[in-house]
Order: sequence, then structure tokens, then C-alpha cells
Amino acid sequence: MKSITLTTICLLFTTQILTAQTAGVLPPVDQSPLDVAYYPSDYPILKIQNKAPVSPVMRVIYSRPHVNGRIIFGGLIDYGDVWRLGANEATEIEFFRDVKIGGKAVKKGRYTLYAIPVQDKWTFIVNRDTDVWGAFKYNASRDVVRVTVPVAKNEPVEDLTMVFTKTNTGADLNVYWDTFKASLPINF
Repeated sequence: MKSITLTTICLLFTTQILTAQTAGVLPPVDQSPLDVAYYPSDYPILKIQNKAPVSPVMRVIYSRPHVNGRIIFGGLIDYGDVWRLGANEATEIEFFRDVKIGGKAVKKGRYTLYAIPVQDKWTFIVNRDTDVWGAFKYNASRDVVRVTVPVAKNEPVEDLTMVFTKTNTGADLNVYWDTFKASLPINF
């Protein structure tokens, strides 16, 4: 009995020391959570059910900032500047097969996805550099393709949201935020 009590006391003491040591070390929860969108959109569920194709066609990994009462375009994000298309790390898009964007072949692989928003259109940029934070070191010489698309007005969306929707020639990557929607057509 003494042995069990002494062991229990030692374990509790050790747990308290470890908890106190890590309390100031752990980072706070990010205000712009990371998210992933797949095409096909139900790929993760199909994978769990063993009904998925070998791999998805593509996925996008991005952080989801909030409007939070701010003026987004023309305020937080300057018109005409390269934007990381999210928050924190630059948004990444991965193609698990070759695709076409703006009529140009894009090889399977991982890329960074940027945008240049202006009032009535956005230019989407697929860039070879990966694992970058923000757009601070954006290098246009590493661009694979640029596509300019119109921007549509939309119902307000608080959190930046990206979803793929099927089209007759592939899928669109739809980007919603604030009262705007822009779609990048991807053919495969």
C-alpha cells in the first residue's frame, strides 16, 4: 500500500512539474485556422470507406482569416498587390496529375497559389516556390501560370473559404471571402 501511495504521489508531482514547464512554451491557438479542400470534395470520406481513387485530383491547403468587421479588399489587402490567398503561410495547391490552367499545362506537383485582387477581377498565380510564409519573398520569375478572372459579388462570408466544384472540363477552385467570389478554372 505504501508503495502504491508513494508511486502515485511521485507521478502527480512529476506531472505538475512537466505541466508547469510546458505551459509557457506551447504556442497559442492560431486565429486563422489551417484548412484543406480536396477535389473530389468527398475524397477524405471515400478514403476512409476504401472507395476512393488512388489519389485525389488536387487539394489546396490554406489558412482561413476572418473578416472581423474589417474592410478586406482595398483595406486589409491592397488592390493590385500580390496576396498569399489566405493568412500565415502562403496557400499551397497540389496536383496529383497533370492539369491545364488558362490553356497551359501544369505538371503534377506542389505549388504556391497567390492572387492579385483588383475591384472587378483577380489574377491567380501558380508559382513553383513552396514552403513560404506570406508573399514577402514572392518571385515572379518562378510563376508557372497566371490567369485573370472576373470577381462576382456574393453573400457575405466571414471566414475565407475555398471549395472545388465540378465543371464539364474539370473543376473550379472557388474562393469566397467577405462579399466576393473568384473562381479559378482547372481542366483535366
